[in-house]
Amino acid sequence: MTDAKNVLVLYDERMLGHNPEIEEPFLPGRLERRVREILRGLDAKWSYPEHPGRLDAIKELLDQKPIPGVRFARGAAATREQLSRVHTTSYLDDIYSLRGQNAWLDTDTTAVSAGSVEAAEVAAGCAIKAVEAVAAKKADSAFALVRPPGHHAEPVRARGFCLFNNVAVAAAHAQSALGLKKVMILDWDAHHGNGTQDIFWSDPDTLFIDMHRASPFYPGSGHLEEVGAGLGEGTTINIPLEGGAGDSIMLRALNEIVVPAADWFKPDLVLVSAGFDAHRLDLAMNVSYAGFAAFTDIMQKIAGAHCEGRIAMVLEGGYHTESLSNAVHAVLTVLAGAAPPPLTEYGLEDVEAAIAYHLPAFTDQE
Repeated sequence: MTDAKNVLVLYDERMLGHNPEIEEPFLPGRLERRVREILRGLDAKWSYPEHPGRLDAIKELLDQKPIPGVRFARGAAATREQLSRVHTTSYLDDIYSLRGQNAWLDTDTTAVSAGSVEAAEVAAGCAIKAVEAVAAKKADSAFALVRPPGHHAEPVRARGFCLFNNVAVAAAHAQSALGLKKVMILDWDAHHGNGTQDIFWSDPDTLFIDMHRASPFYPGSGHLEEVGAGLGEGTTINIPLEGGAGDSIMLRALNEIVVPAADWFKPDLVLVSAGFDAHRLDLAMNVSYAGFAAFTDIMQKIAGAHCEGRIAMVLEGGYHTESLSNAVHAVLTVLAGAAPPPLTEYGLEDVEAAIAYHLPAFTDQE
């Protein structure tokens, strides 16, 4: 450790109650029938990718390999008032009406089970508690270990496994209740955070920056020219990248776009929509564990330079449980004060080991 820090991780077992199953009898309707028609046409069995095992894998690894300085706290359900800062009343009414039920919500396969509404309330509430902890200096940083994720959820629409926009709810709470007017949000999930962009599209006090795999990759938004509108023109920054982009490409974007933007904006709070499906094992992009650690180091330095270190992260995607759990562990290790490990090109250690083994057999080298 170079500088030991106090990291608060928000976690609540109630979020495991969100567990849509493809075999469950969902509410009848045209959408439900259409989804089943699509699934019957697939060769492979489909299961809901956003499942409780994601959090289980992260928590298990953190219990097996505890990080000094990292402590856990239970979350609390977000209130209707807190959610209504970013979602419409009619949308909340619709979601609340599904409490205790099974239903498909859209063609993106977003679905709810009996415990999903409570899980989503708790997820948003954990994000709020993360912000409150760093605002009150009860922690140097915080990580909301939540599900369902949130960055695809729009003011009036659930999308992409997301019901409530957790990071947006946290940002709005910071601005409305904690006196932190200027909030910077970096989204490094492989998918564009269309919902977060939509919510803050015209807000000059929220700087939203998104590094993501470019369209036509889901959800197809996040083009370079999407920069916000009205008073918020210029406070939306999209960095669309090719699917093969990895550590060095994203670090260049961070150093040459995100850091200067932060210097210009001067945030009172730094938030990260921390999705881990950009890891190479998740097949969306080509980021390594060391890459995520390096991203964290940069964002922590931005928070230190502009807002007395106030930084909170909110879990988004990441569906390969091995890479998800290890990437979260790498991020928390840096938040707790460790220096990020050196970056190396993927496979370089393997080829160097092969060279060392084989080369002496047919050269004069020993």
